[in-house]
Amino acid sequence: MTWAVLLLGVGLLLVLAEVLVPSMGILGTLAAACIIGAQFFAWRVSSQTGVSFLLVSGVLVPIVVMGGFRLFPRTPIGKKMVAQGFTFEDGRAIDERDAGLLGMQGVVEAPLRPAGVARLDGRRVDVVSRGEMVPVGARVRVIELTGNRVIVVPEQNNEGAV
Repeated sequence: MTWAVLLLGVGLLLVLAEVLVPSMGILGTLAAACIIGAQFFAWRVSSQTGVSFLLVSGVLVPIVVMGGFRLFPRTPIGKKMVAQGFTFEDGRAIDERDAGLLGMQGVVEAPLRPAGVARLDGRRVDVVSRGEMVPVGARVRVIELTGNRVIVVPEQNNEGAV
């Protein structure tokens, strides 16, 4: 029983190491061998112990893998391999020109189904309606700016295009 527990523990540590350290499958192969060895020793004790170890392995291995993937971006290797990307908080993901569009009126150039294109302030802007379809040539007004999303509603008076 001691060998089974020891091999299962070593196997789980090797699974975690495989996720955190690029080893081209060597650590994963060793982890699989340890976990299979743990199963072998557990089945030699009794069939009930073997089934218990099988269930424990089936639950713990995915948990360790998911934990490793959550931990990976915080490791020195992970910091070099995982791109941080842009966020709305730092402002790099947002087009600065969109900040002045709130309340502006324009004309739809590509039908909004609900996403499309409208001409606002003399330039083409990707816009989104609140769910309704808006035809080409309809006048729209910007009601909300969320991140890089420009939300528009059709104007009540749609007599002509600008």
